[in-house]
Amino acid sequence: MDAAVAIILACTALKVLLIPTYRSTDFEVHRNWLAITHSLPLERWYQDETSQWTLDYPPLFAWFEWALSQAARWADPAMLQVGNLEYASPATVLFQRLSVMATEGVLLFAAWWATRHRPRGVRLAALFLAAAHPGLLLVDHMHFQYNGMLLGVFVLSLAAAAEERHLLSALLFAALLNLKHIFLYAAPAFFVFLLRRYCRGQHAVLRFLALGCMVAAVFAASLGPFAAAGQLPELLRRLFPFARGLCHAYWAPNVWAIYAAADKLLSVALGRKGGAASMTGGLVGVAEFAVLPQIGSGATALWTLAAMAPCLLRLWRRPEPRAFPAAVLYCTMCGFMLGYHVHEKAILMVTVPLGLLAAAGLMPNGGAAAGDFFFLNTVGTFSLFPLLFEPQEYAIKASAALLLLVTFNLIASAWLPRLPLGPSSRAGKKHTRSGSKGGGGSSAGSQPLVRPLERLYLWGLVPLELAASWVLPQLSLGQRLPFLPLAAVSLYCSAGMLWGWARLAALAW
Repeated sequence: MDAAVAIILACTALKVLLIPTYRSTDFEVHRNWLAITHSLPLERWYQDETSQWTLDYPPLFAWFEWALSQAARWADPAMLQVGNLEYASPATVLFQRLSVMATEGVLLFAAWWATRHRPRGVRLAALFLAAAHPGLLLVDHMHFQYNGMLLGVFVLSLAAAAEERHLLSALLFAALLNLKHIFLYAAPAFFVFLLRRYCRGQHAVLRFLALGCMVAAVFAASLGPFAAAGQLPELLRRLFPFARGLCHAYWAPNVWAIYAAADKLLSVALGRKGGAASMTGGLVGVAEFAVLPQIGSGATALWTLAAMAPCLLRLWRRPEPRAFPAAVLYCTMCGFMLGYHVHEKAILMVTVPLGLLAAAGLMPNGGAAAGDFFFLNTVGTFSLFPLLFEPQEYAIKASAALLLLVTFNLIASAWLPRLPLGPSSRAGKKHTRSGSKGGGGSSAGSQPLVRPLERLYLWGLVPLELAASWVLPQLSLGQRLPFLPLAAVSLYCSAGMLWGWARLAALAW
């Protein structure tokens, strides 16, 4: 049997086994969206409030749900009734799980397409990184989302830009923004690169108009019907719900988790009470800090753009194709570390593309990028484990999530150092100057996959898991502050994320 087929079949079999396991409220979210788009007229899609899980993704994703609903009616028509809340018949569960597996084919195709000019071993590694990614297995195939499809489009747009297929890259990225608007964090890098790389020469004006018309056409096709129906204000309000607060219910391991923890410690030290306590309540909503200054959405936007600025400036001065993917991932990481109301699952926007682009030879230093992927992916995946927070779910966490991460890391650590991860022959021929930033390394094997201190940090995840899952919940302090184990995981992982962010800056700058 061909090795690629074997990888796909083995990973698919694992995903089938996960069908009856844990699922979050996101399962009901997407069932409700199937019902809304199938049963209600378009002008009510962004107005219906029958369920608390209202439609809050951009229009192209709504049309994706509508397309799925056309098949869902053959599985179980009852799932498409708007008032049938919390409906989860066996046929419904099976259909929704299979829909995730089927649409994840976009990511598998992206892994194949991005590495189509690479050696066979590299292509197999990329396929494994996509099909067996432990974070995607946890978030998409257990928790329940469609990140695989979205990340597939993201990788395709990055690979197209690196190969100087500029209009294709712009088309794919414009479509991606209309599928899930969180990818706006990558938009500044796309704008700078396409403006400087594509819109130049004697036909610069015509190219700019062609690029602008293509992007405008995608947005017009996506938003136009809803604007005509008078839904645009409600649609935008749904897409940007700034009333949700700075931090998500479980602090994403970023700068604001450290900020919130510092405020909590200062409030205890100074004997303050009130707002800070709510920051460890595990609830969604606006929470005020007790000691430190309040942080609003405008401030996070300014901090995020400021962090992106050095990378964008370098991209403006030297818009090299092989520098572009690293710049996009760095800007995306800036959004994760400094953005407003960031979900912990957003780290997949960095870790999944990073591994595939390193394998494709589209990062400035393939060997270093492979190590950065291994470190950041381990920390990022571990930070997702608190999604399984109920005591009865620990068996799933231990037997599935932890085992998946350990198995993935064992295979990746044995495989990645042996692969030739230097510049792609297609992307690197015309722009050899970009190799000056370390692109000359031919494989990851010329240096350890992770550095000694990184290895020590990763081993620290073992006692952290024991403390967060077993020790802290039994202590009186943990019982008074039930959110404390989650905060411990978030804070420890925040340190690793800061280091991974700095490593991405070294690749992008």
